[in-house]
Amino acid sequence: MGKKSNVAFALAAAAGAAWASTKVLSKPESRTTKKALEYEQPIILAHRGGSALAPECSPSAFEQAAKLGVHGFEIDIRLTKDEEIVVFHDEELNRVTNFTGRISDYTLAQLKEADLGHHFLDIEGVPSYKNCGEQIITLGELLNSYPQMLINMDMKDAPNTYEGSLMPSKLWRLLEEHQAFDRVVVASFYDDQLDRFNLYAQNSVAIAASEKEVRKAYTAYSSKLKHLYHPKADVFQIPVKSNVFPLDNPGFIKFLNSLNIPVHYWTINDPEVMKKLISNGAKGIITDRPDLAMEVLKLD
Repeated sequence: MGKKSNVAFALAAAAGAAWASTKVLSKPESRTTKKALEYEQPIILAHRGGSALAPECSPSAFEQAAKLGVHGFEIDIRLTKDEEIVVFHDEELNRVTNFTGRISDYTLAQLKEADLGHHFLDIEGVPSYKNCGEQIITLGELLNSYPQMLINMDMKDAPNTYEGSLMPSKLWRLLEEHQAFDRVVVASFYDDQLDRFNLYAQNSVAIAASEKEVRKAYTAYSSKLKHLYHPKADVFQIPVKSNVFPLDNPGFIKFLNSLNIPVHYWTINDPEVMKKLISNGAKGIITDRPDLAMEVLKLD
C-alpha cells in the first residue's frame, strides 16, 4: 500500500471515528408535546380564512371556513400605527383593499374604514364582496370569535423595523390577556422574532420552524447526520419544495415525527396533492380551499 493510500485510509478511519463519536455523544431530544398540537388525525387550516372562497382575512372568510368544519386558521399578523395587532398579510394595503400605504401608516380606527372586499373575485370570477362591509379585524377579535379553533399566526413585521421590535412583547401580552396559550402556534420567517417571543413564552406556546430551522433539519436528514439535529420548533409548516429540495419526502416527514414534530404543508389547493401528503404522513394541510380539503378528509 502506497503512502497516499495510507493517508487516505487514515483520513477515512478518522472521519468514521468522528462520526461514531458524535452519534454517541449527541442524542437529539424529542420536543415536548404542546396542547395546541395534540391531535391524532390530520387537520385542515384555512389559509387566511380560505382566501379562494371569500376576501382573505375577512370576517366572511373565517365564518365560512368555520361552518365547513375546519380545525383552525392560518393567518398573518401586523402592528398598526397605534400598536394594535391586526390580521393581515401584506405590508401594503392596495392589493386587497381600497386603501394605499402600509398597515403601520394607519390607526386601527382608520383601517376599519378599509374595504377588504374591494378587489376580491370569487371562484366564478364575479366580484361579490365589494362594498359589502368586510373589515380588517384584530387578533383579539378573532380569538374571541373562535375560541374552539387552533390559530396559527405568522409575525410578518421584520425584526429590524419599529413594528417588528414591538410585536413579540405585544403578542405575548395579548395571548396572556386571552389565556390563549394552548390554542395557538406562533410562527415567523425570522429566528430573531421567535427567540424574542420565546423570551416571554418560555416554551409554553407552540413555536413553528423558521426558514433557517427548516434548512438545518433538512441538511441533517439528507447528510446522514440526523443525530446532530437538535430541534428548536414544535411544528414544521412548509411548502412541498424549497428551491430544488423536496420537502414532502416521506422519510423527512418520518424523521420529524420521530422527534414529536408534526408537519403541515402550505398552500395546498389540489385534492390529489392533499391525499398524497396525508398518505406520506403530513399532520396538517393549509389551504385556500377548505371546502375541497374537508371533502378529502371525509374520504380518507
